[in-house]
Amino acid sequence: MEKTTVLFVCVHNSARSQMAEAFLKKHGGDDFDADSAGFEPGEINPLVIDAMKEVGIDISQKTTKSVFELYKKGRLYNYVITVCDAANAQRCPVFPGFTVRFSWSFDDSAGFTGSYEEKLDRTRIVRDQIQEQVKDFVEKVRKGKS
Repeated sequence: MEKTTVLFVCVHNSARSQMAEAFLKKHGGDDFDADSAGFEPGEINPLVIDAMKEVGIDISQKTTKSVFELYKKGRLYNYVITVCDAANAQRCPVFPGFTVRFSWSFDDSAGFTGSYEEKLDRTRIVRDQIQEQVKDFVEKVRKGKS
């Protein structure tokens, strides 16, 4: 059976798209091939690294990728899912090609304020929301294939 290919996209590829990619790899298993990328790749957010470690996923060695680089390499995806927050949806890049597109809105941890613990608490909420959305997505795709 051919794998379902999925690209998660946000502006910087530093938080939400990285979490979504990691959760799809965890919950989708061998049925899925996941990537993530951004329009303006930056550095992975340390809050996200810490929040993901708490659920047993180490993304500390991951690097950010450019959506343009994946496009230039000729990558094709069955699904392209943007994970930008509603306020920045217009800045969220679009990956060209014939694909099914979804837009999932999650708060951007880069904009969180307060102490490190307060920002980490809010990042945990986003992490858990992304994980639930990914699990629902995996279930729906698998049902559609059977």
